[in-house]
Amino acid sequence: MSQNGNKQIDPSLRYFFEDKNLAFVATLMKDGSPQITPTWVDIDNENRILINTALGRIKQKNVTRDPRVAISIVDRNNPYHMITIRGEVIEQITGEQADKHIDKMAKKYLNKDKYPFGTSGEKRVLLKIRPIKVSSI
Repeated sequence: MSQNGNKQIDPSLRYFFEDKNLAFVATLMKDGSPQITPTWVDIDNENRILINTALGRIKQKNVTRDPRVAISIVDRNNPYHMITIRGEVIEQITGEQADKHIDKMAKKYLNKDKYPFGTSGEKRVLLKIRPIKVSSI
């Protein structure tokens, strides 16, 4: 199954984002080379992909300069089933919304009510990604 253009995520593929699957998020470094990070992933009601990170981290700096991203998610229950997305970061949300979201992700992935890995002075940022091309097998 493949979809092209400015796309929504097909409802049959939302489980990739709703289950405890890790997403591998690729961004572009200043010199154009790729950088990839495994991370927690979420999807909102508008089918925007959500990645929570901290201000100043490499992927956050990269998408501020160049909003293009590629994301790959493998079904943790069937490694031969996967989805890839090319998209762009359309918004970076900080403050209470980003803080609440990282706690939601900690509950989903770790079954903890509060994100346990935060550091003093860390500011969370929620990257909202618009899918442009979606492919799955």
